[in-house]
Amino acid sequence: MSYWDGKRVLVTGGSGFLGKHVLAGLARRGVTAPVAPRSREYDLVDGNAVRRLYADSKPDVVIHLAAKVGGIGANRENPGRFFYDNLMMGVQLIEEGRKAGVKKLVAIGTVCAYPKFTPVPFKEEALWDGYPEETNAPYGLAKKMLLVQSQAYRAQYGFNSIFLLPVNLYGPHDNFDPSLSHVIPALIKKMFDAREQGAPFITVWGDGSPTREFLYAADAAEGILLATERYDASDPVNLGSGEEYAIKDLVAVLAAACGFEGEIRWDPSQPNGQPRRKLDVEKAKQLFGFTAATAFAEGLRQTVEWYRQARATGEAR
Repeated sequence: MSYWDGKRVLVTGGSGFLGKHVLAGLARRGVTAPVAPRSREYDLVDGNAVRRLYADSKPDVVIHLAAKVGGIGANRENPGRFFYDNLMMGVQLIEEGRKAGVKKLVAIGTVCAYPKFTPVPFKEEALWDGYPEETNAPYGLAKKMLLVQSQAYRAQYGFNSIFLLPVNLYGPHDNFDPSLSHVIPALIKKMFDAREQGAPFITVWGDGSPTREFLYAADAAEGILLATERYDASDPVNLGSGEEYAIKDLVAVLAAACGFEGEIRWDPSQPNGQPRRKLDVEKAKQLFGFTAATAFAEGLRQTVEWYRQARATGEAR
């Protein structure tokens, strides 16, 4: 029998960017009616709403994707909100899930939890070797507390929860709102806007020297579902592509994909963020057989094409 046969599945954040891809992956596995609540129905920051959600859905498996997220600007403007909301959502879902008899809970962390100066590639064992990069530390630390809780609850209660650390995600259905978006959707929108307005240049934060690793969202969803099926321990596991790109190179590739031929102006008065990001992805391969399948160039092409169509229909956020 399939792992999913007969199981009731709850996906928090199912209507969001990553959630859409996880729900699609569940559908391919034959899961026909996962519960994917909206925040207006159940505010997961509110403990009463979490208890009501569990009472209503009675899940066997919980995949916790819901989060308050954003790029560097959003993190700088909302450090308190990003810390409190992400902490309270995760902590209460795990605690109330334990009480409700959930068989397995999958908590999604973030690469932002790693120390600012982590040896590259980032190994899971380095997670506690320093303080995160300052602009997103509150968010990263709130997420990292779910690892602490996961390990503590397994030790005391035998609660089966796992903790995954995805790198920067991108792909169709991403959030292109400039006040909240991450680097790839932010750049794509800037370039499309500049083309439409006939602007001769765009401005990009920082100096272009930092590096980032990116994982196509559909690949991330597959990694999450493989871990749900095959991994049952509380040690953190990275999810990534294992490839590193300088922001300057990313901008050049995106300009070509978006058809933007104007000038790129860098603004070094704005923060670069963490100097380098590249994950060691061997554990995910060894423990549950995950390897990223989408080449970066192809993933970017699909993302730009999705945005082109979604922009025309008004679907893009």
